[in-house]
Amino acid sequence: VQLQASGGGSAQAGGSLRLSCAAQGIISGIKDMGWYHRAPGKQRELVAAVTNDGATHLADSVKGRFTVSRDNAKNTMYLQMNALKPEDSGVYFCNFGASTALATLPAGRELDTKYYGVDFWGEGTQVTVSS
Repeated sequence: VQLQASGGGSAQAGGSLRLSCAAQGIISGIKDMGWYHRAPGKQRELVAAVTNDGATHLADSVKGRFTVSRDNAKNTMYLQMNALKPEDSGVYFCNFGASTALATLPAGRELDTKYYGVDFWGEGTQVTVSS
């Protein structure tokens, strides 16, 4: 699976950007995709995800501002980013497979073995929000 992220750029605080992540290639039974944010000097963290069954997850820091969706026909995930803040700046990476599935796993559950070896990352796209 190859992932191509696009849509990054610069915006003023309060503005909007829309990120896209197109997946080329499919793996039967797996559709988990996630957006990860790496702020300058910080670790990469999950901000939004769409799980295999279509459920969406948003980090508390972006709830009410960001929306994540997936178009299964196009194998593409989107991140609509509204009311941007300077702290949203950084590099955004998309992930397909195990990392996202593991991060969104309900407490007490174990990762299905079908995800073993299925963990793909796209090259990041830069987002810069100025105040």
